[in-house]
Amino acid sequence: MDLKPIKTKKIYEEIIEQIRVLVVKGDLKPGDRLPSERDLAVRLNVSRASVREALSALEMMGLLEIRSGEGTYIKKINLDSIVTPLTWVLSMEKDTILELLEVRKMLEGQTVALAAKRAASDDLSELEEALKAMYDDVQTGQLGEEADLRFHYAIARASKNKILLRLMNAISDTMHQSLKASRVRLYEEHATPEILYKEHVLIVDAIRIKNDEQARHYMLEHLAGVEERLLSYYSSNNV
Repeated sequence: MDLKPIKTKKIYEEIIEQIRVLVVKGDLKPGDRLPSERDLAVRLNVSRASVREALSALEMMGLLEIRSGEGTYIKKINLDSIVTPLTWVLSMEKDTILELLEVRKMLEGQTVALAAKRAASDDLSELEEALKAMYDDVQTGQLGEEADLRFHYAIARASKNKILLRLMNAISDTMHQSLKASRVRLYEEHATPEILYKEHVLIVDAIRIKNDEQARHYMLEHLAGVEERLLSYYSSNNV
């Protein structure tokens, strides 16, 4: 496989472009498995965070399929879809993430307040299980977006409001991809995974003692923190 060391500023874009070109040329075919994240980082002379960011973007573009515990594979794709200008795809990604965070602040602040008032024992158990999965992901260096999505869905269910749950369902696909893309960026800072986990713990603690104002405060503080860190990332990387 003809991969070249990366020397440009926007490293993840170069990784994406190299893989895209290999697919277009036919050097990588549908069903082919990519080298491991660690191996790609060594061969490209970049950080694993940059590789992870590139793979996440390629997955969202429909070029890759990341199978948990198995590896990363080239998908059967329409060639037209992978010649779309990369800058357009990435700018859409940025806008989508930030706009979704605006929606989540409006939606989830009230949702978590209702959950604090209405959560039953089984709802708390579901939140604890999501936290446990999140903790395990932090310890093993995983992105943890599945556990994160599970956590916020559990809060929506605990609110006992069917309309709120439907709204969550309506944005679930976008939210899932947004969580994954944002965590790729946020995890470039080594302390961030632990910080995000602790923020979720505070939310659950407030729900457990049925303090709706505290639950809302911690949720909005968490989402504002994510937004602030992402804006800092975009600014420092000229995205």
